[in-house]
Amino acid sequence: MPDPSQWGVVALTLRCALLAMLVMIPPGLAIAWLLARYRWFGKSLVETAVALPLVMPPVATGLLLLRLLGRRGPLGGELEAIGLPIVFTWRAVVVAMAVMALPLFVRSARSAFENVPPRLEQVARTLGARRLRVAWTITLPLARRGLVGGLLLAFARALGEFGATILVAGNIPGRTTTLATAIYQHVQLGEDGAASKLLLISVLLSFVALAASEWLVRSSKASPGRSAGPVA
Repeated sequence: MPDPSQWGVVALTLRCALLAMLVMIPPGLAIAWLLARYRWFGKSLVETAVALPLVMPPVATGLLLLRLLGRRGPLGGELEAIGLPIVFTWRAVVVAMAVMALPLFVRSARSAFENVPPRLEQVARTLGARRLRVAWTITLPLARRGLVGGLLLAFARALGEFGATILVAGNIPGRTTTLATAIYQHVQLGEDGAASKLLLISVLLSFVALAASEWLVRSSKASPGRSAGPVA
């Protein structure tokens, strides 16, 4: 069994991953909705920019975040001035996880929105429902399984984040050490037993999240036209 310090690493990783999901949801939904429902100038550039963390080396993404959020960075300096430092704190872990997981959520959310028949939204609009009400009563309920599935997929990605995290947050025991960085540290020190325990926990968490995600995505594709209830 893992010792108390290792359970602390697991707890920190789960907390940061959950916070990363909360941070990621609003921009992720907005981007996915715009990509799924509208054609506009620069759309392909936004699609490419959102997908970049999937293909770039994670350490490269971490370096960009470090330049942006560091004490001398354009955003980090402003946050530092108001007493909200990011780099080498738990906040940096959350940011790194959110940035690395965002592309997966956007892809799944976009697919879920595209699976909702636009005709249903148009009918609701003709009946006098406002855009926000249509989204709340029609689009989101019909897309919810795909959205939750994408969120779980992104959560699994956040749990395993290493490259960006190690650059922007470091590996400070009790403050920024996550499952991935702890496993790396144990391997470097030759502590294979401790690394194996954390590896098992990491595999179990990721397996459960991925299995749930796959089930929800398959369910959403099997019943795309389920009724969402009244809109008026």
